[in-house]
Amino acid sequence: MADEQDRLLPIANVGRIMKQILPPSAKISKEAKERIQECVSEFICFVTGEASDKCHKENRKTVNGDDLCWALSSLGFDNYAEAITKYLYKYREFEKERANQNKATSVEDKDEAPRFDKGVQPGKEIDTTPAASLQFRVLERGQTSLAKPT
Repeated sequence: MADEQDRLLPIANVGRIMKQILPPSAKISKEAKERIQECVSEFICFVTGEASDKCHKENRKTVNGDDLCWALSSLGFDNYAEAITKYLYKYREFEKERANQNKATSVEDKDEAPRFDKGVQPGKEIDTTPAASLQFRVLERGQTSLAKPT
């Protein structure tokens, strides 16, 4: 039982995601959360297993985002693969921009006298970059990820 629990997503997270789509007054049974938890966990294992096999054939030990996108596509989840590929591209662009901002900040900091904010220990940095403005939308049954938002 402990082995099975280790491979499942936390049920609290699953329940929180399920509640986002439902009206506030809706109730979700424990059994429903458990079934969705099993399905989602199995889906993740299925996709990562396919990506892992690809990496193994290519003599690589690390599965990356591109491998997961490939796995989704090869398993027939093309709409998901396309959406995840776009998200991955935007995420990487954001990370590059953030790294460039951090480099620029560190160059400026060398020219200034050091200052330490209240409650921050010397040598510790504070990440002040804004979080990525990623938007997600829920698809209605029968809708594809390619449909324009309303």
